[in-house]
Parts: sequence; C-alpha cells; structure tokens
Amino acid sequence: MASTAAVVRARLWDGPTRIVHWSLVILIVLAWWSAENDKMDWHRWSGYGVLGLIAFRLIWGFAGSGSARFASFVRGPAATLAYARTLPSRAHADTPGHNPLGAWSVVAIIAAVAAQVVTGLFAVDVDGIESGPLSDRVSFDTGRLLAKWHHWSFWVLEALVVVHIAAIAFYLTYKRSNLIGPMVTGRRDFAADPGLKFAPLWRAVLVAAVAAALTGWVMKGLRLH
Repeated sequence: MASTAAVVRARLWDGPTRIVHWSLVILIVLAWWSAENDKMDWHRWSGYGVLGLIAFRLIWGFAGSGSARFASFVRGPAATLAYARTLPSRAHADTPGHNPLGAWSVVAIIAAVAAQVVTGLFAVDVDGIESGPLSDRVSFDTGRLLAKWHHWSFWVLEALVVVHIAAIAFYLTYKRSNLIGPMVTGRRDFAADPGLKFAPLWRAVLVAAVAAALTGWVMKGLRLH
C-alpha cells in the first residue's frame, strides 16, 4: 500500500493582504471601465481608492505580517535565476509565499499601478477641464505629457496582468499548485507548518488610518485645509 505524504494546512496570507489584492482588482477594472465610458467622476474616485490601497500595501510591506513583508519574498538575481532553473520540473514548490519570480512580478505590478496613480494625479485633459488634484503644481504642457504617460503606463500594467494570469495558469496546470485558493481563504497545504508570524489587527487599522490620511491629503492637492 502506497503511503501518502502528510500535509499541514496552515495560514499563509493575512486578511489585509487579501483584501488589498482583490480590492485592487475591482478598482482597476472600474477605473478602466469608467475611462472607456467617459465616467470621469467614477474614474477619479476609483483612482483615489487605488492610491489608498497602494499606500497601505507599501507600508504593510514593511510593517505587516511575515508573508506580506517585502523582505520575506524579494530576492536578488542569483536566487531568482536559481529558482527559474527549477521551472521545467513539475515538482510542487513549498515556498511559503511568493517565489522569487512571483515576487518580482508583484513588485512590477505595484510599480506600474503606482505609476498609473502618480501620473493621473498630475494629468490634464486636452481642454484643461478634467485634471488631477496636483495638476496645478505643473505646467499645462507637463500635465498633458503626464496624461499621455498615464495612458501608456496602463498598457504596461495590462501586459503585466496578462503575464500574471499566465503564470497562475502555468502553476495550476503544470506545477499542480493552486495560487488563487490561498489568496481567497488565506490558507495553503504545506509539508510542514512554515511558522509565519501575523500582525495584530490594531496594526492593520493603524496602517489603514495612515494610508487614508495620506490619500485625503493628496486629494486636497497636498493642502492642509
């Protein structure tokens, strides 16, 4: 009788990380839809929402739970290349969190979304009617240039999302590893409990308050009143 390796179902992703992940998906789709359908009020508010989420995720990447911290999953070129060499193998990876390649994918997506938000804050439309809350800090020509960058950076984000989805499909079908389930439930099967540390709820509330305050300040054009 063949023996079956024991598995341990343990926590991997905390609630704040999962909420930010799926909220970004929803708001980015809403931002795209509202821009395509000339719903600029919706586009603006979805952008502010994305700004708040990115601010939270950046802070959480240093102050959050173990699996959410950048230091726990971002690796250098040597480790990334070493992991890339294992891709042809169908062996199930037991990495507690993002693997080195996935980590850089996450960093790239965060950077692309941040570029979208920042350029949108300074962007001005061709008539000078629709503009970001920081557009008065730059000239009209600079605002128009940033509006173009805002458009171009979305193409970059689209490409990164396609690669991200393709990677999820690859891991599901070839590596036999479901990456979506843990981002929904927060738990995953491991050969042994990875012993990840999770941040308390009060810290998430504090980080959310800081992110909301920063977003509100930006919405007011970096003015206190």
